[in-house]
Amino acid sequence: MTKTYLEITLTINAENRASAGAVYTKYKQPFLNNIQGAFSKELLVRDEDVQVLHGFDTVENANAYLKSELFKNDVVKQLSPLLSANPDVKIYSVA
Repeated sequence: MTKTYLEITLTINAENRASAGAVYTKYKQPFLNNIQGAFSKELLVRDEDVQVLHGFDTVENANAYLKSELFKNDVVKQLSPLLSANPDVKIYSVA
């Protein structure tokens, strides 16, 4: 099985971090249960930003998630007001 990671880096001010964490928690299990090829989701927190690392079986499934209703209509809508800058989205394949 190929492994692919979708990394989304979010710039979120300290006062909005708890709210962003709540969005992560709310959608973690629906992501794992309903998104094809998803096998993990981790929240990485640093002083300068927050990263959400999503594990997938293929690049195609990672790209499909970015177009999914869960991502566009739920996650993005709830996170957008909390962001200080546009998210940085990257997809990596494990060599």
